[in-house]
Amino acid sequence: MSAPVHRTGYVAIVGRPNVGKSTLLNQLVGQKISITSRKPQTTRQRITGILTRDDAQLVFVDTPGFQTQQRSALTRIMNRSVTQSLQQVDVVLWVIEALKFNELDVALQRQLPDAVPVVLAVNKVDRLADKNAMLPFIADLSQRFSLKAIVPVAAQKGERLDELLKAVVPLLPEAPPLYEADEITTSSERFMATELVREKLFRLLGEELPYAAAVEIERFETVGNLRRIYVSIIVDKASQKSIVIGKGGEKLKLIASQARREMEKLFDSKVYLEVWVKVKSGWADSEATLRRMGIDV
Repeated sequence: MSAPVHRTGYVAIVGRPNVGKSTLLNQLVGQKISITSRKPQTTRQRITGILTRDDAQLVFVDTPGFQTQQRSALTRIMNRSVTQSLQQVDVVLWVIEALKFNELDVALQRQLPDAVPVVLAVNKVDRLADKNAMLPFIADLSQRFSLKAIVPVAAQKGERLDELLKAVVPLLPEAPPLYEADEITTSSERFMATELVREKLFRLLGEELPYAAAVEIERFETVGNLRRIYVSIIVDKASQKSIVIGKGGEKLKLIASQARREMEKLFDSKVYLEVWVKVKSGWADSEATLRRMGIDV
């Protein structure tokens, strides 16, 4: 009797900004490893999540949202991250928003390599008032593009993700696992701490702070079951510094306290977190600054 087939492979999660890629990754892996926000362009670097099952191990690569409008060095690096990811995977999981297919989706589709199979996840179907509109929408996409499958999902609610995995797993090569069963990400704790602080900037500052903000780890120390983490929030202008700090420092305290709680949950340890704000004009166009932040330029 032959042994059951085991498949292992890399799956790139791609899509234009704000279609729910990071939410989908977190749901598939079963734990928060990629930050989320209602604001687009939250993810700036490739983040790897690992899902291990009895029959397969899927190594997901969450990519930044592909940009065609902004032209900073950071944006160019993010777009390059998308195209590089596509050349190194076994399957592309292309995420779009239900009934909201536009020219940015088309621009991204042109970047998809012909040799890599594509599964289309139509996200946010739970928000549709008229579900009947999905049938012609899916029919049109199936005629326009070469797709292995189209699966409607509601990533935020975790709905129909089993169907999505049923479409992806058979496309992976037969291979043993690459990672241990309890591993869920290849990202370092240092990187994850940076991302959690950055998420709070997006979530707590709303439209007050533009994308001219970044997070840099100054020191990261582990002493027994305690992480001591020292973080600087970098903004482009002095006026933005006051927005981050808030009246009486309340906004910065809230950012730090919420990030610290999530770090303690993720790292399963106590965390001492110290956060301050620096002004570095033009940081998004400075390759030296981006390198210090751990962004591969």
